[in-house]
Amino acid sequence: MARNLKNMMLCGFGLVCFLMIADRAYAREFTVGGATGWTVPSGAQVYSQWAEQSRFQIGDSLLFVYQSNQDSVLQVTRDAYDSCNTDSPIAKFADGKTSVTLNHSGPYYFISGNKDNCKKNEKLVVIVMADRSGNKNTTSSPPSPAPAPSGESSPSPPVSGTFEMTPAPTPTTSQETPNNAASSSSFVAALLGAALASTLFLH
Repeated sequence: MARNLKNMMLCGFGLVCFLMIADRAYAREFTVGGATGWTVPSGAQVYSQWAEQSRFQIGDSLLFVYQSNQDSVLQVTRDAYDSCNTDSPIAKFADGKTSVTLNHSGPYYFISGNKDNCKKNEKLVVIVMADRSGNKNTTSSPPSPAPAPSGESSPSPPVSGTFEMTPAPTPTTSQETPNNAASSSSFVAALLGAALASTLFLH
């Protein structure tokens, strides 16, 4: 009886691991700004246009690449984003290659830790969809456009509730990098674990 219970527990554990890894396989990493990276942009709408080309979902991540001795990344509130206030960020990163996981739906605001760079439009806002099943509602309206840099007036994105976005053009490979290597190795590990659990169950 105890052995059967142990085998059932092992099988259940293997199944849970498999489902978690399968969900992770869909997560994507977006390199902010593409090949140019995180720097003072050539135009006021560069980062806004970059964000509009992709659909961000829970579990995805943003990769900021920059010179750590010259720049940094601050995650801030909407007010700090609008005013380029670098005094009290939600989070600060200065390692030169920062990966930020998007672990909840709604807007995320980022600015350069260099206030002058922020005023030159080195700032980004992305809106994360509520969940991966949300794209079933194909008739839903897209969220309000991201706020325009440099004081330009535009509608504010919603800060709560469910966010639905219409399909966007497929990002270029320089902007989006699927976590194929990590997912493949994890997938193999899960299969081995499941096979081991099945063997124990049969014995």
